Amino acid sequence: MRNEYNMKLDGNGYAKSILQGDSCCHLCGRNGSMDKLDRHEVFGGPDRAKSKRYGLWVLLCHDRCHLNGVHKGASLRVPLQREAQMAAMKKYKWDTDEFIRIFGRSYL
Repeated sequence: MRNEYNMKLDGNGYAKSILQGDSCCHLCGRNGSMDKLDRHEVFGGPDRAKSKRYGLWVLLCHDRCHLNGVHKGASLRVPLQREAQMAAMKKYKWDTDEFIRIFGRSYL
């Protein structure tokens, strides 16, 4: 299966991440041998499936950056959302209005 931009989706509906290409924590750089890495959809809730479909997800170390980082407060979450919006707008050639149409608001 592929998304509307012809990006291949895996069996769980994930396109390849457009935010990172390596297999370490996107925020602190830890690799999977040091800590469990979780896939984190940058835009959650009703936008989780869109994050998966457009490759707007990153790997985060389980405890430090995922559970006790982006899910605990805005200091890590908001910059990641901004980064993802800018990457999506560049990759898919969206302007701010198109991003808002898809995700409901701008994070910039």
